[in-house]
This record gives sequence, C-alpha cells and structure tokens, in this order.
Amino acid sequence: MSFLSPIDSRVTQNQQAAKFPIMALLSKAAKAPQRRHSRHSSLNLCLQSLFNASLSSAALLTTSLFCLSANANASAQALDNELQPKSESEVMKLKPVVYQIFTRIYGNKNPTNKPWGTIADNGVGKFNDIDDVALNSIKDLGVTHVWYTGVPHHALIGDYSEIGVSADDPDVVKGRAGSPYAVKDYYNVNPDLAVNPANRLAEFEALIARTHQHGLKVIIDIVPNHVARHYQSVSKPQGVRDFGEDDDTSLEYAKNNNFYYVVDNSVKGTKGQAHAFEVPSLPAELKPLGGEAHPLSDGKFDEFPVKWTGNGSRLAKPDANDWYETVKINYGVRPDGTYDFPSLPAKFATFTEAQHYAFWQQHLAEIPSSWIKFNQIAQYWLAKGVDGFRYDMAEMVPVEFWSYLNSQIKHTNPDAFILAEVYNPKLYRDYIQLGKMDYLYDKVDLYDTLKAVMAGKTSTANIAEDQAKVHDIESHMLHFLENHDEQRIGNAAFLASLQTNKPTNSSLETQAVNPHYALPAMVVSATIGTSPTLVYFGQEVGEAAIDNPGFGHASRTSIFDYVGVPAHQRWMNNGKFDGGQSTALETSLRAYYQKLLNLSTGQTAPALLGQYYSLDAANRSKKNATQSHIIESNSAQSMSTQKSTANETGYDDSTFAFARFEVISQTSKQTQKLIVVSNFSQTESKALQLKLPKELIRQWQLKDGVYPLKDLLEDHQTSQLQLEQGEGKIALTLAPLSSAILSLTVVADERKSESASKPLNEQAAK
Repeated sequence: MSFLSPIDSRVTQNQQAAKFPIMALLSKAAKAPQRRHSRHSSLNLCLQSLFNASLSSAALLTTSLFCLSANANASAQALDNELQPKSESEVMKLKPVVYQIFTRIYGNKNPTNKPWGTIADNGVGKFNDIDDVALNSIKDLGVTHVWYTGVPHHALIGDYSEIGVSADDPDVVKGRAGSPYAVKDYYNVNPDLAVNPANRLAEFEALIARTHQHGLKVIIDIVPNHVARHYQSVSKPQGVRDFGEDDDTSLEYAKNNNFYYVVDNSVKGTKGQAHAFEVPSLPAELKPLGGEAHPLSDGKFDEFPVKWTGNGSRLAKPDANDWYETVKINYGVRPDGTYDFPSLPAKFATFTEAQHYAFWQQHLAEIPSSWIKFNQIAQYWLAKGVDGFRYDMAEMVPVEFWSYLNSQIKHTNPDAFILAEVYNPKLYRDYIQLGKMDYLYDKVDLYDTLKAVMAGKTSTANIAEDQAKVHDIESHMLHFLENHDEQRIGNAAFLASLQTNKPTNSSLETQAVNPHYALPAMVVSATIGTSPTLVYFGQEVGEAAIDNPGFGHASRTSIFDYVGVPAHQRWMNNGKFDGGQSTALETSLRAYYQKLLNLSTGQTAPALLGQYYSLDAANRSKKNATQSHIIESNSAQSMSTQKSTANETGYDDSTFAFARFEVISQTSKQTQKLIVVSNFSQTESKALQLKLPKELIRQWQLKDGVYPLKDLLEDHQTSQLQLEQGEGKIALTLAPLSSAILSLTVVADERKSESASKPLNEQAAK
C-alpha cells in the first residue's frame, strides 16, 4: 500500500542472505573491463555458440545475457528505425506494457543519497529530464503506456510560499519529500518537479505532449480513498469547491460531507462532543525530518474537529502505523457501513459503460458530493491530455462509485486506460464487471506465487492453478514483479522474506543479489496472458535499493525521500540513456527485458494476443500433480539447493510450460503457435521431453510428422515438434534460469502452404 510507513511496510526477513551461485559472477563482471562490440556482431550466432559451449550453467546464463546486451547496444540506431512512433489505433491494438516512472526520482542524476537529505543534498528529478532521449529509451523497451507516479501536488517539506503554496507541517508529512499518496491539490502538480515551480503545470503539459509524440500513452494517479491532512487547492477551476469546504463539522457523518469527523453523536443527527487532532507518537527513526529542527515541527497540528484517518482510524490520536498523514474521504458510506446512495442492480455486471453512464444520469440528484468532486478531477486531467488513471487502494471505495466515475471517464474517452489496486480476489469480478475497471493488480495470486517459486517455497504447479482461477477475467489482471510498494528483485530481502517468520534482519536489506534469477518469472508474467505487463523503472537494470534514505528503508526505492536510483543513474549516463556507466550484467539484463517486452506486446508474436493452454498437468507426474505443491524446507535452505521430483518428461517443480496460439478460422490463413517453457532452477539444467496433449494438437489441426520450431527469445537451435499418433513431443535442454518461446507457424489453407507449415519429412520428400 502506497502510503504505509516503514513500520508496517517491512516484511519478515531471513537471518542469513540466500547465497546465489551467480553472485560471484556478478562481482567478477563488475570488476572486469567493458568492451565495445561491433555493430555487425550477430546475436543468433553468439547465443548459438554459447548454448553449445561447455560452460558452467551460471556462466552460460551470464555470458548469454551479455551477448544479448552487446547486440542490443550495437544496433541501437537500427532499433530506433524499427520502432517508429505509432498511431493511437496501432498502440491500442497491442498488449499494453506499462512503464512506471517515479517522476521525482527518475531524472535525478545526483548520486549522493544522504539519509534525510534535502533537494540541495540529494537532488530531484524534473519533468524536463524526461526528454526525447529518455522517451526513446523507454519506447525501445516495448512500452506502450507510461505511468507518471507522484504527479499531483502532494504534501512535502519545501518553501513554495512565493507561488502562493502553503507550508506543510512535518508532523503530518512522511519523509522530507512527502508521500505522493497524500495529495493536497488535485488541480496542479508537484512543484518539486518543475524547473520553474510557478510554471509547473505547463511543464507537465509539455511532458504529456512529448510522451504522445513518441507514440506512448500517459497515466497518472488518482487516490480516491484519502487526501492530505491539509488539503488546500490553490489552482482549482472556477466553481470547484475544495474537499471539506462545505462540510458540517458538527456531525460525524453527513451524506454530502467530504470527510468523517471524530464527533460523539449519541443520537443520530444531533451535535456532540468534538475532538482535536493529536500527533501520533513515533519511534525515534521516524521522527519528522529525522529529528532536525523545523519551525513547524513541534509535535502539534491544528485540526478541529479531527477527521478520520485515511485507513479508517477513528482515533483523535492515530497510531504510528495508521496513515496519519491522510484523511479518509466520505463516499456516502455511513459509519455503520450501510450505503446512502442508489444501489447498482446486479444485472449491470453485463452492461456496457454507456449503460452505466445512463443509469447514473438518472440518479444525479442522489449522488454524494465526493463523487462529483472526483469526477471533476478526472475530467480536468482528461482535458489536459492524460490517457488514463491508476487508482490507489480502490477496494476501500464502494463499487457503485467506480461505476459512476469510470462510466463518466469512458463517456469522455472510450479508450481511457483504467488500472486499480485491489488485493481481495473475492472482489475482482465486482470491480471489473460492476465497477468497470479495465485492469486490476494480479498480486495476491500470480505475483505472490511467482515470488514463492523463486524462493523455492512452492511448486510451479501453482502458477497454472492461479491462471485457472482467473480464466474468465485474465485479460483484466495486470502482471508485475516490481512496483513502488514492493521490494526490489535485486535486493537480498526480496526472497529471504519468504524463508523465515523471524523478525526482519535489516542487514539483508542492504545487500544486492544478481537479479537475473527472476528472468523465468518475468517471462511467465509477461507471456502467460493477454493482460498488461507492468515494469517499474530500474527493474530492467537490476536496481537493488540497498540505501537507507531516511523515512524510507532499504529494499524498496523510497517514495518518501529525495534519492537517486544508482543502477538507473548508470543507465541514464547523465542524460544520454545509453548505459554508458552500466555494468555488463545491467546492460545484459536490460537487453533481455527489451527483447521479452517487445515480444509480449504481440506486435511480432500475435499468438500472445490469442488463446492460453496449460501444459503443466500433461507434463507433471500423477504423484506430483496430486501433491499440495509446497516444497518443504527449513529457513536455512536456499532455493538453489531445493530438489524436486521429475518424471519421465524431466518436468518438475522448477519448470513450467504453456502454449499460446491464434485460433484457426475460415478467414485466417497463417496462424502462429507458441510453446513457452521456463527453468526456474538456478543450478540445474533440465533435459525436457515436453508433451503436447492430443486435445491441443487437434485444436492446432496438425498431422503426424516433425515440425521445426524457432525460439524467439534465447535462440535455442535444436527444437523440433514431433507428432506421433496425434500427440506432440519436444526435446529441449534448458540451462539454469533459461526460458524458450518456441514458435510454430501454421498455414491453414494447404493450397497456399509454405515449407515451414508442413512436417519436415514432407518437405524432404518434395
């Protein structure tokens, strides 16, 4: 959750860091001199020779990825020529890839990272830092949408009185830079992000225009559940009223109050005793500004009567773990949980946005004030050119409100991109079907499972089970391995947090590990469904977040402090965005992400926009398939030492496979079939005899024979599909942490058949 303090955002950690076998290579490669490579080097030849070489498995992976890097960097200009800006209609046909930028940090070139540092100490990124060069770099990754996080003006410690902005009290601000999820003015942007703070809105509008010029869509945050403790818009349009400006503060609740108040109303509708806000008692490490003296930092904040805190706390003195810097918005939900607005009929789950819009047009007089205010905010930003929104903690707001707001947004822009943070799987379908969300985080199932697989705590069989749970809504479930709330993959605490229930060992949070171990998970995450993929900036170069910046803590890139992101800064190379300061492993990692994400959009691999078929059960022994799939281990055992039982296919608890394909129809002559297979083991190669069941082969309309396969990801050269008696088999050896995306192109109309569409034995006969 975006606004949690480090107290409750910490995760239990292992007492000892997991020791990955490729860590030694990371250290060695970092010390080795980097070489320039010829533009004419061949990626295919490089990887073919590597996968046939007698290298150790870990060295094989590292060297292979370095070849990917060499090729990608050598042909940067050619890639730019291939990835020209796309029209709006072309972008929307692709499977979305969302690149999350923490705007305050992304362009910061200052490497100081002093704990509790000021802007003068540590620097800050600006809108103007995200220039054409930066956007080209982003586009090259295969990105379709950029989520600019932390854009709306939020509470922060900085003096902007010259432009009419009120000072924020450090006693109710988390960190020095402030939480981006404590918005104080929805009609302007964070002045920290502008070269000229008085011109900040125009600078953001220019960034929107630049982003669009590169064929990319713009997403910003809307935080519906709460606003900053001191919300005060200095930029609101004429006729717009501030949150709380017209509230009856003598009542705990009124339908058209924007806030709830801590008022003892013994009888409903009568006035009672009001309470004043008290600053929470914080531990020493979270004292405002790290204990630094400040004129407003006096342990007091004037708020009477006190409002409910953002997480729903009704205490006049919130707890340190409460979201004390925010206040909760009232959507017409009474304190007892009942609703004070029209109910949405269940049949609307199958209705269109236009029908939802028409419903609420008939009930405008019954809509609470807060609903109207947030629609005004959304419409304001749509008019500025914003293409969509990410909603923070959407499940804390009633689904009827989302039906109203999202149908209003779609009425204005039918192609608007709407993403919501919802963590309760029981609510997924309501928020998609009734709330008209486009996408939800697939966190509780797929993300958590992939993390557990990487940690050696569960079987890959659970991936297939997770996908089956959402088969009817899979296109709505956004996949990710990192975002601003989660620990960085490159931090030792990421996996160690799952290997013990003991208290956090903070020493792990300041240790980096080789992030290549997550590549199989990234392949699965990006290709298993038709839903969007989210990448958090710095993920693609293995940022480890090992610094303790102040209010934030290591393992996550702090959203509360002025910081730099070292791995990203090395790639940024003082604004060149060419990886000129990156290590060999960082550039190899980014090259892998670049190839994978470009494939994932479906532009060159249209099967990834088609059907999904799990190959897991067909390749798992009956014994393994009926087990709970939980690999028992003690906390001292790392995933690299886990052993799982393979069957005759060589398939086990650290391998996973599925198929993606275009459906053959009367109008489609040539269709692509893909088999995606990954080896999550860090130490063991897997010699697989992968089975493709008869049911799938019937759907593919293939006859017996031998078919060539092309690996689109890592260029494995020895793969063939053998069909005998209607069942398929693929022999494939995967190095540790290796994946393959095997492509078979089928021509449905035999009269227009190409050589690759027929079995090899028939080609030879010709």
